[in-house]
Amino acid sequence: MNISTDFTIIPDNYSKAAPEQNKINGVPVVSFPFYIDNMPSFVHYLHWRLVDDDAIPVCGFEWIHWTASNVPVDALMFDFNDSHALQIPEDFSRKMPSMIPEAVQGRNSQASRFVGCEDPAITMRYNGPQPPDKDHEYMFEVFGTEQPLPNLKQGFYMNELLREIRNCTHGVDAGGMFFTGRA
Repeated sequence: MNISTDFTIIPDNYSKAAPEQNKINGVPVVSFPFYIDNMPSFVHYLHWRLVDDDAIPVCGFEWIHWTASNVPVDALMFDFNDSHALQIPEDFSRKMPSMIPEAVQGRNSQASRFVGCEDPAITMRYNGPQPPDKDHEYMFEVFGTEQPLPNLKQGFYMNELLREIRNCTHGVDAGGMFFTGRA
């Protein structure tokens, strides 16, 4: 499975320099579009995480920007006329609950007791990069499974997602990419 975007540096609309209409309480909340190519035929559900390991020296832990699970492939937009087979559209994080209610999103690092945010519109959705010290590198990883991950509920933690994927007894495929967020 190949994961791609139309950028290598996260555009302003999805990060620190986003316009105010793309933020809630100063936090960028409009998720970026991405594509999935060469998906094995057994993959019927998608799960992903977006993390920032460059945040460790800044705040003491890997910053989680977005986790999602149990997104059914058949509910997504295929574009067979384009070079990409499957597109996850812009702002999918905020649109997902009404578009695909069975899909769930996990908590990001805004929900950490060290940050203290309690607004689920921020803590359980995409949280755009806002590196405070220098440009950071972000890892975006997408996993595909044959069946949904049964033990994940809205607001799950990333370790629960990774445990479910490790314990998956049916097919799993994965793809990922790195990109940069500007300070």
